[in-house]
Amino acid sequence: MASGGGVAVASLWTEVNRCGQSGDYTRALKALTKILHENRDDVTALHCKVVCLVQTGSFKEALNVMNTHSKSLGSDVVFEKAYCEYRLNRVESSLKTIESAPEQTDKLKELYGQVLYRLERYEECRSVYTDLIRNSQDEYEEERKTNLAAVVAAMSQWEKASMEDLGLPESTYELCYNTACALIGQGQLTEAFNKLRQAEELCRVSLADDSDVTEEDIESELAVIHSQMAYIMQLQGRTDEALQLYNQVIKLKPSDVGLLAVTANNIITINKDQNVFDSKKKVKLTNAEGVEYKLARKQLQAIEFNKALLAMYTNQADQCRKLSSSLHSQNPSHPRPVLIQAAQLCREKQHSRAIELLQVNDPKVQTIKLYFIYFRFLMAFCHVTKACDVLRSIEAFRHKAGMVSALVALYSHEEDIDGAIDVFKQAIEHFQSEQPGSAAHLALVREAANFKLKHGRKKEAISDLEQLWKQNTKDVHTLAQLISAYSLVDTNKAKSLSKHLPSAETMSFNVDVDELENSHGATFVRKKAGKVVGESLPKEPGQVELKKKKKKKKGKLPKNYDPNVTPDPERWLPMRERSYYRGKKKGKKKEQIGKGTQGAMAGASAELDASKTASSPPTSPRPGSASGSSTAPSSSGVVPPRQQKPSSSGATRKKAPQKKKKGGKGGW
Repeated sequence: MASGGGVAVASLWTEVNRCGQSGDYTRALKALTKILHENRDDVTALHCKVVCLVQTGSFKEALNVMNTHSKSLGSDVVFEKAYCEYRLNRVESSLKTIESAPEQTDKLKELYGQVLYRLERYEECRSVYTDLIRNSQDEYEEERKTNLAAVVAAMSQWEKASMEDLGLPESTYELCYNTACALIGQGQLTEAFNKLRQAEELCRVSLADDSDVTEEDIESELAVIHSQMAYIMQLQGRTDEALQLYNQVIKLKPSDVGLLAVTANNIITINKDQNVFDSKKKVKLTNAEGVEYKLARKQLQAIEFNKALLAMYTNQADQCRKLSSSLHSQNPSHPRPVLIQAAQLCREKQHSRAIELLQVNDPKVQTIKLYFIYFRFLMAFCHVTKACDVLRSIEAFRHKAGMVSALVALYSHEEDIDGAIDVFKQAIEHFQSEQPGSAAHLALVREAANFKLKHGRKKEAISDLEQLWKQNTKDVHTLAQLISAYSLVDTNKAKSLSKHLPSAETMSFNVDVDELENSHGATFVRKKAGKVVGESLPKEPGQVELKKKKKKKKGKLPKNYDPNVTPDPERWLPMRERSYYRGKKKGKKKEQIGKGTQGAMAGASAELDASKTASSPPTSPRPGSASGSSTAPSSSGVVPPRQQKPSSSGATRKKAPQKKKKGGKGGW
């Protein structure tokens, strides 16, 4: 009996070996189940069963087998356990399993790099792949280089790290694509677009050699490249071209849910508050199952932000508040959820609540962008003083020339001269300690002095003017301003300073007035003196006085003038004085009216008397003439085609015009 069972088990192992070589893991599982029925603690059979379950994609079942027989299997299945956890998106558990392994084999290191990439620990991931490429030589070297290029691209895009030349070749379209992504992260859009073109050509060439690959398969493989091309077009402002390419990718319905989600999100960003119906359809693609495992954290964050904005544009106030509150709890240091909430409150005409919401004291949320938006809100509702306080609270820009200018203008508008002078004072003190004597420092002092003089604060302007004059004692303009200011405070000081003014002789210049007036661009030229009336200049001997001939103007001829007809010689005389005038002709007598009854006309009774007319039958209308009020049937024009409802793809189709039926009554 035992001998027969041994023969059966041996044949089962032969079956397992044959199925493993042919890749038929389902049949191998059946044979392994029979072997384990004979000996349920057979370590080799258990290990083979785990491998077959992994190959068939039954990761949960494989993990259950390893957990159930953990004592028997031990550390022999560390890689299989970590891989199953990784495929089930239990990335943290997979990382712990790998780190607890007694020995780090090459395949464990490969998986370790994948886990680190999913956790967005790109620096450690790059070190792992660099070490693998350096210390291993097998047929998977090209895949490792592709993964390393993907890590570099992710660092460039999400962490804005500078690109390093790792000497990776661009022999495959995957490597070219990853290089293009890295260039996008660096802002080199034209170079990135050229790389994507190169990747597209390499992809077509590599897939064209395979006879089993159809044109649809090639287009599906190129979808990710085309989507990235459209993204570059969008960044360059070519939104129409980008939208067309995005829609082409969507129509292909690629199996990658991450690619679909990113493409749909980018279409929503192009639509903005327009074409909201299309955006509501596209947002469903971002909710597909498994999207959260395919995209980076920042990509998922951007999608959630756009969902909140779309809810605001579609007047879903409760949904917008819910999404923005959730985003704020997940990202407390990000200002965008607060801005979305404030925008929603403004749409609801709750401006005071929006201002209160933006007035945050949490240093995690306080960003320069948020400060400026808060400032704009305050200015929109005429809270100028509060707006100035907001600007002055921004440490990074408080003493910049543009900020000082804006604050002074705002305070001047509010007639708060003391506030404007205080802004100048703080800025001058800052430059006095940081950059004393610099051009920016002296420019601020000059502007402060001019502002004080303009608003009658000459006493306060004295210190600024003295500082400027000490820097340049030859500046006569500043000295004159200083003397004018001292004249109100200390006349003796003003007199002593006036000694430094240049003398009148040194101030005079040798200027040719005539040359100056005749020069190009002179705004005023003195006119030459005219001739005096009654005086005549003496004539030179032999000079003949020439008389100017006046040009005769041609008289205007009448409109009905005919050169062939002799004009009437008496045309200048009044009509009554002309020889051929005979006076007005007397008019004929008007017909006498009103002799009959009231309203009757002469001869009307005779015409209306039926007895005086000959009796005759009524005549029929002539052929072709219209009789009565009946109208002929109107000719039927072309009926415009009816428009159908939009199809699922969003495009509208129209029916073709039907042909006119014969024998109809003028219709279709």
